[in-house]
Amino acid sequence: MAQAQGWLKRYLKAFCKGFFVAVPVAVTFLDKVACVARVEGASMQPSLNPGGSPSSDVVLLNHWKVRNFEVQRGDIVSLVKLGMGIHRRRITQA
Repeated sequence: MAQAQGWLKRYLKAFCKGFFVAVPVAVTFLDKVACVARVEGASMQPSLNPGGSPSSDVVLLNHWKVRNFEVQRGDIVSLVKLGMGIHRRRITQA
């Protein structure tokens, strides 16, 4: 019985160490580097959700490009207005 408790104690200790390291790293990555977003609806057709498919597309939002002002024509930009949700638009004019 003591051997089983020792194994459980080591397992919980290793889990907690990994958890308390992984969570801050993941949150920082999603906030500063990139995150994944789902695009639904017809507003981005034909680039995303072609042919009116009922499924949604998944895109990677690159936070570094926006911070460095490296947005170019043809890029899809995600805008957030507090209280109004997320809006994605394609840059079509230079």
